[in-house]
Amino acid sequence: MPSKKIFISIAGNIGSGKSSLTGLLANRFNWVPYYESVSDNPYLKDFYADMTRWSFNLQIYFLAHRFNIHKEITERPTSVIQDRSIYEDVEIFATNLHKLGKMSDRDYTTYRNLFAEMTSYLRAPDLLVYLQADIETLVKQIKKRGRDFEKDIDINYLTELNKSYDEWISNYSFGRVLTIKTDDLDFVHKESDFDFIIKSIEEDLLLDLKLFT
Repeated sequence: MPSKKIFISIAGNIGSGKSSLTGLLANRFNWVPYYESVSDNPYLKDFYADMTRWSFNLQIYFLAHRFNIHKEITERPTSVIQDRSIYEDVEIFATNLHKLGKMSDRDYTTYRNLFAEMTSYLRAPDLLVYLQADIETLVKQIKKRGRDFEKDIDINYLTELNKSYDEWISNYSFGRVLTIKTDDLDFVHKESDFDFIIKSIEEDLLLDLKLFT
């Protein structure tokens, strides 16, 4: 790995393994990990019970939380790895909620305007690692971790999120992106699978010569 500070974000749908990979890579390379706010999120349970009522509140909470985290990341002198990027909030989740009719036009416009203003001040990650997985894999992972507020998650919602992720990644323009298909990988329990991901990240970073200058 280069000696210069690295900023990596791990992107992916619910249940794709972002948090697990963030922790593993942080431990391997002594990077500072930043995780998505889940256990202390005051809106998630209400959101999954009534998405239409709580979608705007949830997205504003995530935006504020991730903006503060992103600012802290860019100000740190050491390398960092982030569980889910701030860009996913608007391009995936808010957009999908609006498409499904669970966020009004008024709230969506307000949210996008606020997002654009806030993120114009931020530095993008050096590398975005996208963990791509089929719906069957996501459902299995979600059930395995056993979070109460996710137990009744709508399959159609996950499917639409996956479509949004693939479309977003194909048009991502903020920096380098590495897509890793994870359906046949078990990087938590199989060292060879984890080594494969490490090699893929290292090779991608080597292509970005500015990290070595």
